[in-house]
Amino acid sequence: MKKNEVAELIKNTLNVKSDTPETEELNEALVAQTKTYSLPTEALSQANKKNHYELYEQYVKDFNRISAELDSVSRSDASSNHSLFRSLKIDETFNLNAIYLHELYFANIGDLQSEITMDTLSFMRLERDFGSFDQWQMDFLACATASRCGWVVTGYNIFTQNYMNYVVDLHSLQVPIGVIPVIVMDVWQHAYYKDYLKNVSEYTQNMMRELNWNVIESRFQRAEKAAQALK
Repeated sequence: MKKNEVAELIKNTLNVKSDTPETEELNEALVAQTKTYSLPTEALSQANKKNHYELYEQYVKDFNRISAELDSVSRSDASSNHSLFRSLKIDETFNLNAIYLHELYFANIGDLQSEITMDTLSFMRLERDFGSFDQWQMDFLACATASRCGWVVTGYNIFTQNYMNYVVDLHSLQVPIGVIPVIVMDVWQHAYYKDYLKNVSEYTQNMMRELNWNVIESRFQRAEKAAQALK
C-alpha cells in the first residue's frame, strides 16, 4: 500500500475531514523557560554551582529547538530503525526530563537550617513505607551509589500506593511509570566531581543534610491529593 493510500485509510477510519496539506507545519511547539535558583548550599563550590546551572540552561535551549523542529518533521517517514522523527522524540524526552529533574533538584537542596519533624507528612510516610526514616536514608544513599550517572528519586507510586526510591540513569532510562517525584538528587558525575572526585557517597550525604523539607513537605501533600483524585 502506498503512503498516500495509508494516510487516506487512517483519515477515513478516524472520520477526519481535512484539506490541510501533509507538509503544513503544526506550529504547536512547547516552549520551556529557565527559572532562577539561588543555590545557597555550602556542599558545592561556586564554580560547580555555575557549571550546573549552565548545563540546565542548555537543556532548556536544546528542548526548545527540538520542540520547534518537531512541528515540521515528517511523520510519514517515521521508522523504528532510523528516522529523524524517532531521533527528535527521544531527544525531546531526554531534554524535557533534564529540565524538570534539575528544577526539582535545585528547589529541594540548599537549606542550611534543614530540619524535619516527626509530625510532618513526609516523615510519617517515609517511616511507614521504609520501616524507619533511617532506613529511607540508607536506601536513598544506596540508590545514589548504584546510579550509572543519573538521578535518585523518592516518589509516590500511584499503582502500589506507596513511596519508593528509584534509580534513573541519565535523564530517561529506568523512569518508572505512574510516579510523582517528591525528593530528587542529581548524581551525574558532573554534579559532584569538581568537589568530591569519585566520592558520590560523601556528596550525597552532604546534600541530604541540606534538604529543604519545607519544599519536600509541600510535594508530599500535593502527591497525596493527586493520588486521591486518581482513585
